[in-house]
Amino acid sequence: MSHVSQASVTTPDGEPAPPVPTTYAEVKGWFAAYDQALFDWFLTRQNSDEGKPGDLLELGAFMGKSAIFLGRYLRPGEQFTVCDLFDSPATDDSNIAENGASYPTLTRRGFETNYLAFHETLPTLIQAPTSVVADEVKPASCRFVHIDASHLYEHVVTDIASSRIVTTPDAVVAFDDYRSEHTPGVSAAVWGAVATGDLHPICVSSSKLYATWGDPAPHQAALLAWLEERTDLWHGVEMIDDRPLVRIGDQGVVAPESPQPLHPAPPAEPAPVPAPAAVRKPGVRWRKLAKDLLPPVVTRAIVARNRRRRG
Repeated sequence: MSHVSQASVTTPDGEPAPPVPTTYAEVKGWFAAYDQALFDWFLTRQNSDEGKPGDLLELGAFMGKSAIFLGRYLRPGEQFTVCDLFDSPATDDSNIAENGASYPTLTRRGFETNYLAFHETLPTLIQAPTSVVADEVKPASCRFVHIDASHLYEHVVTDIASSRIVTTPDAVVAFDDYRSEHTPGVSAAVWGAVATGDLHPICVSSSKLYATWGDPAPHQAALLAWLEERTDLWHGVEMIDDRPLVRIGDQGVVAPESPQPLHPAPPAEPAPVPAPAAVRKPGVRWRKLAKDLLPPVVTRAIVARNRRRRG
């Protein structure tokens, strides 16, 4: 693949094409290193269990940062579905305001460009409100669901209900922004589902809550054993209504290897090494200046010394 200036690339409708990222760091989004480590652990553990296939699902994609990461864990025969409004109009005034404030640059074209920079094919895309997911995704089919869509309480309640319908019994559901001061609707919806006793938390990081609709004990036992071997992740266990919750903190976490683009940019050519400055020897001009500025006795002494050195 040749690399050309993005300013010269246009789409069929004449609009400038989104820039193609050449590193994972260039993809816009919010996905902390500690959550990358947790996604990697949960998904790798699932992939090591050959007897439990299942699909992947993401609600809310922004520019594809976490979707690109998730796509690496898709196994043959499985399906990865991403649901987002992208640049479609929202369905209500509150959602319109939220999208305009938080995601003014989000477009489906931008997501697709970013994703295809790292993967050969796109996931299954549902460009619609996440409320349609329960009707579009096969029931009890998903082993891992990442929910990072609307922050509005009533929408999150629907996303939580949808996740229960589409997940396998021991699936992992990761909720973003479960504790941020700017997303109280997410907090109320997620902890409300926990309080009813139906949604069982496994662990929490600073950004995400990981839970299951099944038994959290097997997840937590394996997770704690893994955390004991990590010196870059702090952890502790909090009891909530006699149920354990693993708390995880960042201590300079080493993130898993970032996804690599299919066509990385060619390495930059090394900068030319400047040639050493030429050493200028005294010549006619120096002798003229010396004759004009120095007393005759000093000039004769310098000339005599130079003759002795050359001899």
